[in-house]
Amino acid sequence: MRHIITLVFLCFTFYGFSQASDLSNVLRFDEYLGFVKKFHPIVKQAELVIDKSQAKLLKSRGAFDPKIEVDYNRKKFKNTEYYDKLNGTFKIPTWFGVELKAAFEENSGEYLNPESYVPEDGLYSAGLSVPLAQGLLINNRMASLKQAKLFREQAKADRDIYVNNLLYEASLVYFKWLQAYNELLLYKNILANADLRFRGIKKGVDVGENAKIDETEARIALNNRKLGLEQSKVKLMKAALELSNFLWLENNIPVELQPEVIPDVNSEAIIDATFSINALQTEAMALETHPKMRSLDYKLQSLEVDKRLKANKLLPKINLEYNFLTETPESTNTFNTADYKSGLNLSLPLFLRKERGELKLAKLKVKDTEYERNATRVTLENKISALKQELESYIIQNEITTKMVIDYELMLTAEERKFQLGESSLFMVNSRESKLIDGQLKAIAIQNKFFNTKAKLFNSLAVNPDL
Repeated sequence: MRHIITLVFLCFTFYGFSQASDLSNVLRFDEYLGFVKKFHPIVKQAELVIDKSQAKLLKSRGAFDPKIEVDYNRKKFKNTEYYDKLNGTFKIPTWFGVELKAAFEENSGEYLNPESYVPEDGLYSAGLSVPLAQGLLINNRMASLKQAKLFREQAKADRDIYVNNLLYEASLVYFKWLQAYNELLLYKNILANADLRFRGIKKGVDVGENAKIDETEARIALNNRKLGLEQSKVKLMKAALELSNFLWLENNIPVELQPEVIPDVNSEAIIDATFSINALQTEAMALETHPKMRSLDYKLQSLEVDKRLKANKLLPKINLEYNFLTETPESTNTFNTADYKSGLNLSLPLFLRKERGELKLAKLKVKDTEYERNATRVTLENKISALKQELESYIIQNEITTKMVIDYELMLTAEERKFQLGESSLFMVNSRESKLIDGQLKAIAIQNKFFNTKAKLFNSLAVNPDL
């Protein structure tokens, strides 16, 4: 169920808004993005990527956990104990593939294999197992742990990208809402002027100063303005509902924007401060710190680890194991080289086709990611450069449209004065007014594109602001 909560109460609760009545129903851009970043479910979902990477890191570290193994076997048949064997082992894996091991062995029985005979109180051993070729410098445990650490850092960069994309989409919706609200204000002002003009002309018709056709033309203009106002109301309502999709409270409670809540019409300075536009336009592009580039770098490092592991698989498996034996482990001088148990295991595939194929695939993945990283860098450079130039163009366009609107207003004022003096017609007044409306709508649209371009620059640099 949608919770209908006014933004006045919402903002008072979390941000301590001013109690001034003329500002209490204004939703500022930075405050809006603050709510999005703090409470939106997608932001929380992005945080799960970090939690997932932490869980994978914990899992990889588990491969180095000490381990206790107990093996017990007993066979008794027709009152004869064939064997009773107990073997307990404590193992400690280390970073470079070396495994430390301590064991206790106790065996008895009438049909025990002679090699299993041990002293009556059991036999203790302590030693290690060392891979001499494959698995010494890198092995599955080492590779998994390194990759888990890299995945955690990559997840942080990806999280920044997810959050930035959400803030970018939310910004576009706010600008759309602001544009609809500015158009509504425009049509309200124009409707007031058209209504005043219609009333004046109607009175003129009543006293014989204006022709009846002038009243008809004024009424047509008035109805056109009413139609424009109703259309702008619908547009504003749809934009407000779209904006509500980004407004949430704690505990995943959605917020429905109330009709009395309005955007800040003087948002340009706040937008620039929120996006840090001045810094983004003047500072040199440090693409190496860009979250997308960092994510690809961590991915490439992970693939390099995998390539090293696959290359290590080409080496033969040579495992050496050596254990000291003693009956009295509490006395360290009883461990000597005369009593020991050792072994050597050698394994090597003759053709290594599987290993060579896996290494080739690993190299291709590395090369593919290098190509992706290089292409991404060039794409980002060109995109950022184009957006900066586009912003400069919109600054000029805004200046031009401002001058055009001022000139349209002067033309309308002059035409109205001429109409009052009887030197012009109502048709010319309406025509001048239509030109003014078109110019103001164009100025509002260019302002919206200007703000959207600022949001695109913010998105292309994947900035994650503190809100």
